[in-house]
Amino acid sequence: MITKISGGKIISGDGVTVGKSLYLRDKKILCLAGENLPFDKEIEANGDYVSAGFIDMHTHGGGGHDFMDGGSLPIVEAAKLHLAHGTTSILPTSIACSNQLLKEFIADARCVMAQKNASNIIGVHLEGPYFSMNQRGAQNPAYIKAPDSAEYEEIISCAGGIIKRWSFAPELGGSQKFCETLIKNNIVPAIAHSDAIYRDVKNIYDSGCKLVTHFYSGTSTITRHNGFRELGVIESAYLIDDMELEIIADGKHLPPELMRLICKLKGIGKISLVTDSMRAAGLGEGASLLGRVGESMPCIIEDGVAKLPDRSAFAGSIATADMLVRTMVQKAGASIAESVQMMTKNPAKILGLADKGDISEGFDADIAIFDEDISIKKVILMGELV
Repeated sequence: MITKISGGKIISGDGVTVGKSLYLRDKKILCLAGENLPFDKEIEANGDYVSAGFIDMHTHGGGGHDFMDGGSLPIVEAAKLHLAHGTTSILPTSIACSNQLLKEFIADARCVMAQKNASNIIGVHLEGPYFSMNQRGAQNPAYIKAPDSAEYEEIISCAGGIIKRWSFAPELGGSQKFCETLIKNNIVPAIAHSDAIYRDVKNIYDSGCKLVTHFYSGTSTITRHNGFRELGVIESAYLIDDMELEIIADGKHLPPELMRLICKLKGIGKISLVTDSMRAAGLGEGASLLGRVGESMPCIIEDGVAKLPDRSAFAGSIATADMLVRTMVQKAGASIAESVQMMTKNPAKILGLADKGDISEGFDADIAIFDEDISIKKVILMGELV
């Protein structure tokens, strides 16, 4: 089955192409061609943008569901909500929790990944529980601790290879061995909720950790020790050229001016956009929860973002991927091609997804079609219009 997508502005590589049609064959991209080729079905883009499907490698839920609620249904429904907003590859994300709940979350995700109706799920991201108490943000303090080798080795063993990344604080005792274990098991290590100084960041970078989770959120800055200044995670990430960053580009966690500064100092190629969305993504304001009932953190949705009830910290976003791209274009001054790259090509590179993240021959036929306002018009997942 060959599908032709015609009349669109194709975002591929680092630019926008007009006057060509995109051809898909079954689940793969066949080619981008200026001439007419044989096809079985045609999708008219009507002058809208056509890009690779979005990749969200950090999200806790949406549509009223948390990925940790338990069972298959919440995972399927939250993933569907994000799929409707252009996210064709998603990593359901945990929070600091009990060891038993974490294993249940992984088991539920493995079950769902075997189902056709949730095929945009490509693995899971474990956020915690190995964090700094001072930088915990909305993470439940009852479960914050240092890495435990017996514990994480058991979790990795039972996961069956679906853990794609794991966020932790590198200044904690045992973090070096933990990082090495992650890399050995093809899991992307990432710095998060951390009070690390430059020495800690550089040591874990040298061990293979090249990503900072939600930059500026739960990340240390310059401190003084006996009068001497020490770089924090923020300054260290700027200083280390090869360090990658993810940012929550909802316009709430980071003001537009700060997003422009990050782009200016790190460069578009080192930045990925993530929603870090919680269950209220796609819903209105009011009381909500982060995590499963019983181990969850209460929060409130107001001003377009999730907050702890005392307003001392944010508790995740209510964003979807299309909103992130829109914010980068309309508020942070990035071009449409740059914004899409940060939502597709860059996270694909970080996660080692060799056949996703761009419109290129042989890549997976995951496609998002959207208008000038970055409103999603059509989504194609593995060659099928959804």
